[in-house]
Amino acid sequence: MRALDAGADKPLSFLNDADEENPALGLRGLRALRANEQILRDQLTALAQADAATDADLWVMAPMVSTVEEARYFTALGRELGLKTVGVMVEVPSSALLADRILANADFASIGTNDLTQYTLAADRLLGSVAAFQDPWHPAVLRLVQEVGTAGRALGKPVGICGEAAADPLLAVVLVGLGATSLSMSPAALADVRAELALHTREEAEALAAVALAADSAVEARAAVTAASAPATV
Repeated sequence: MRALDAGADKPLSFLNDADEENPALGLRGLRALRANEQILRDQLTALAQADAATDADLWVMAPMVSTVEEARYFTALGRELGLKTVGVMVEVPSSALLADRILANADFASIGTNDLTQYTLAADRLLGSVAAFQDPWHPAVLRLVQEVGTAGRALGKPVGICGEAAADPLLAVVLVGLGATSLSMSPAALADVRAELALHTREEAEALAAVALAADSAVEARAAVTAASAPATV
């Protein structure tokens, strides 16, 4: 469960400034919640109470975490209010680059590939004129995913993937090779992703991830991995 993520393409009048010139870089996600902490406290308290009343294994994560201090703040507040498993979303390069320190202060991470791609390549994902840059196959994005995956493996913390990237069957294999431990996608994508993952061992996924990282562009990364994963012909 993600804490309220308001701002940018999801504005709420009682949380966000409608006059922000660049809301994608403004008061959104955890920043907006900290500016209105009682709303955050009420939501986390309600989630903790719901968790206590059921057998569900509830994991709650903070949106748009960009600093280690924000991770500490959210985890401490979640613990204070009774949550057992508290994590962060990795959606900006700063949190990916400091993933080892951020994960040391959280129980898990979930990589939001849509926003991570947007912020890494400086391309508004809602702006059609730069849509070509919004490609999670880009090696710069994959390197950041690798940073988080490596930190998660070293610390024994789960690293999930959400966003459109996990619904791409071949990219899903690459993401597992980069250290992802879970993938989130629409139900329609499950069968194809499951079938593709079943074709590869973890070692093969890691090898394909290395192929993608060695490319210079998203187009080259996709083509190289496609070629490397193709069945050998006699």
